[in-house]
Amino acid sequence: MDEVLLKENERIDDLQCKGLKIIQNPKGFCFGVDAVLLSNFCEIKRNAKVVDLGTGTGIIPILIAGKSNAEKIYGIEIQKTVADMARRSVQLNNLGERINIINEDLKEVDKIIDVNSIDVVVSNPPYMSPLGGLQNPESLKAISRHEIKCTLEDIIKITGRLLKHNGHFYLVHRPHRLVDIMCLCRKYKLEPKKIRFIHPNRNKKPNLLLLKCIKAAKPELKFLNPLYVYNEDGSYTHEIYEIYGKESINSF
Repeated sequence: MDEVLLKENERIDDLQCKGLKIIQNPKGFCFGVDAVLLSNFCEIKRNAKVVDLGTGTGIIPILIAGKSNAEKIYGIEIQKTVADMARRSVQLNNLGERINIINEDLKEVDKIIDVNSIDVVVSNPPYMSPLGGLQNPESLKAISRHEIKCTLEDIIKITGRLLKHNGHFYLVHRPHRLVDIMCLCRKYKLEPKKIRFIHPNRNKKPNLLLLKCIKAAKPELKFLNPLYVYNEDGSYTHEIYEIYGKESINSF
């Protein structure tokens, strides 16, 4: 079955989580620690309907399916070849009844999924501006990393349309975009409720943030303790192992 699913330059990686696996192409774009941190940051209730905007190879829907009792998870991906890879990973894990990969521009997804119908939206979006000397703006890595096909505002705007009243939005992003994130979330009635900064180690400034918003909620933002990923010797911290498990974290 593995050989049938794989295409040129692809491989199957073991996620070390309930037997789950994922198909990746090292010449394209492989998932990173940010996707794993986001999937663990999410609070998913039983029978929830979840949308992952910019799902890439489907890592977040697959992990959420393994760690929660979500009823339906939609992964939205604009790149046809990447969406195809995600669908084959869903097939590989026998999750077709719970995960639906949709090859569509996320700005248009409200034409496919009913507005005000989703319990949870998650996103690990492109972090970088489309500027910066990209040589090939249509490459898989460029589209995954840079705001070429969508902007931060596009993601937050469509999230506000998809979520139910009191629905939850979970985002991983870079700290230098924090002001933009907060302003846009308020603009589209997504109230920031929890934030956690991720530091490479105790001596370095944060390079990631995790944010939880609730649609139409009252203002009150809770700052969670910072999370340090590495010890000084380069090993993962005890907290990383404690929260995410030794087997899972070693799959990054």
